[in-house]
Amino acid sequence: MNGLVLAIDTATPAVTAGVVRRDASEVKVLGERVTLDARAHAEQLTPNVLGAMADAGVAMADLDAVVVGCGPGPFTGLRVGMATAAAYAHALDVPVYGVCSLDAIGIDTLGEALVVTDARRREVYWARYRDGVRVGGPEVSAPADVPAGALTVAGSPDHAALFDLPRLTPTYPTASGLVRVVGFSQPPEPLVPLYLRRPDAKPRSEQTR
Repeated sequence: MNGLVLAIDTATPAVTAGVVRRDASEVKVLGERVTLDARAHAEQLTPNVLGAMADAGVAMADLDAVVVGCGPGPFTGLRVGMATAAAYAHALDVPVYGVCSLDAIGIDTLGEALVVTDARRREVYWARYRDGVRVGGPEVSAPADVPAGALTVAGSPDHAALFDLPRLTPTYPTASGLVRVVGFSQPPEPLVPLYLRRPDAKPRSEQTR
């Protein structure tokens, strides 16, 4: 698929929105806004989308598709991005593609790389990559329980620092990374969030038991 793509990710503290032009030869970012604030997903996503659209000089009606990171990530932030992406796609009658947010980081790595992001509870979300292609994960675990074997690490700076490995530049999902990992040749599948574990909140009936 060629054309203009709106890319959104809220699976990490980075609230990312960008407009990307995709054709047979390249992926070009026309506008991108990123806010680093783990508590501002709901407040910042729409302003970032509108800002990216203005920077790109395009209108909503010009979009041909929407891409959204489906995690893994915390429940609240992840829902904000996925619900927003689905709403835009429905309103514009364009397809929406979900991707693993870690892939949008890992695609810019070389060799045997580990990508990690904050899973809270002293744990990390992680996946393994070989020359930008995922070969393991995504999973969630304590840093000490992540299987060895990677030669470098990328992702959340604070959590990448927990591993005694050379650090790579990619830290958070980018608009370019989100679009480049999509298999546009296939019809989009239903959006499925990668929570990887149950929510902290429990139904009252379960609390009683």
